[in-house]
Amino acid sequence: MTVVMMDAAFRRAPPLSMTSREDRMVEDNLARKMWERFEPVHQLVYFAPEVRGAMEGLGMRGYWMGYFALRAAPLGPVPACVVTSCFYVFHPERAATALPEAWSLAGPQQVIEARERGVDAAMRSLYGCDVVDSAELAEAADLAWEAARCADTAGRVLGAANQALPRPAQPHVRLWQAATTLREHRGDGHVAVLVGRGLGPVEALVLKSATGETDAAFQRRIRRWDIEAWQAAQAALRGRGWIDEEDRLTAAGAAAHEQMEADTDAAAAAPWHALGTKGSARLAHLLEPLARRVLDSGIVPVANPVGLTDGTWRAAG
Repeated sequence: MTVVMMDAAFRRAPPLSMTSREDRMVEDNLARKMWERFEPVHQLVYFAPEVRGAMEGLGMRGYWMGYFALRAAPLGPVPACVVTSCFYVFHPERAATALPEAWSLAGPQQVIEARERGVDAAMRSLYGCDVVDSAELAEAADLAWEAARCADTAGRVLGAANQALPRPAQPHVRLWQAATTLREHRGDGHVAVLVGRGLGPVEALVLKSATGETDAAFQRRIRRWDIEAWQAAQAALRGRGWIDEEDRLTAAGAAAHEQMEADTDAAAAAPWHALGTKGSARLAHLLEPLARRVLDSGIVPVANPVGLTDGTWRAAG
């Protein structure tokens, strides 16, 4: 899809009357549908070259130093152990390779400003100025900001830290920041669900891999878990009857996974209840061409930790 084609689709977004398709979306797992639309916009921060360049300009070395600094900056100059706790699925050594050294190169406020500059440049490059400066994008930004403002952040540290940031003046940066707050709010709720089910970080990764949403070797490598920890988690899940001897999901495992996803969706529903069915449907419609553009561009690699790719997005959507 070219920027011109996307601009045309963007400008055809309907007014606040709901179509039958939107009505069905509202009734059928709204929190999941909204995540599928704002997550690709958020993921620009991890993969867009403009953001990488902004971090390198601060002296951040390598992908992981930039990643941990970018995502943790709203928390302030916290140590690696706090970030490991919040992010949940990383080996402690992964964060320790980046923090606190990153804070000696640039403070959290400098990182927040750099990520906004990088996101600004990335969105202008990807979407084009006609879309970035459009009334429709400004409308999407305001709707997303209202949803993020209404997110319940009790017990949600990353969500709360992002929600507390000032409202960006530029609508497209505001849209990205709202998507980030909503994303971290959902992630915090997901971690709470995992903890409540007694599912540790490595077990959570093994289960996700067993569903086919992402590759096991890829997850183990990027999260920096050794084979012994991975095998111990596999043994624990076999003990629960959730995976078989071939590390494939069992019926019991599939049911448990489905329930945890449903619990995550329920925990993420408050912003959309606050925005209302019409506002949520309108935002979903405005986000759809933006999400499609990110996924069509190839900026977000097929092998990504979240497992949300062009193929899965189209199948789900």
